Amino acid sequence: MINRKIYFMKHSADNINWRPSCTRYKCVLCTIASLMFVFPVHSINAEETTANSDTLATIEEQVPYEYVIEDRKDPFVPFITEKATTSEVNMDEIVDSQAELTGMQIFEPGQLKLVALMKKEGKDFAMVEDFTGKGYIITIGTKIGKRGLVKNIVPNQVIIEETAQTRAGKKIVSKTVMVLKKEGEE
Repeated sequence: MINRKIYFMKHSADNINWRPSCTRYKCVLCTIASLMFVFPVHSINAEETTANSDTLATIEEQVPYEYVIEDRKDPFVPFITEKATTSEVNMDEIVDSQAELTGMQIFEPGQLKLVALMKKEGKDFAMVEDFTGKGYIITIGTKIGKRGLVKNIVPNQVIIEETAQTRAGKKIVSKTVMVLKKEGEE
């Protein structure tokens, strides 16, 4: 834009009707002109127009269009029907919370192996490891899995209480016990 202004300022006295010269415009004009020589424009007579319309009319009369509905869905049927909106819901189905899982909630109790139990200043600790061998320390109240909570740590075992809720609001409680196995035991 600056170059055009400078050009205009230098040559404004010479040429009052200045227009920017652009090679793009020249190319477009040359292309149009060459196409006119390659594809000349014919004038249309009234006789040719009536002759063309007569041939179109005869073609339309010969081939009537027929819509074939075979193996096609009806385009006028709505996507959402009453049946889809009023389907029965199983009220005994367990509903998972949509909260993001963090920490030990990533692992379900069955994915962990109890490897050690410790007690320090009257507080119980347990060490568990995942399938890769990485260790984690848990205490009473640690959340494990989607619904689990460490309820108690007793000698040789950790008790995890899993609380699930159904659509009807009924709570289902189950207990999982992780047992400390001795060396060499599977």
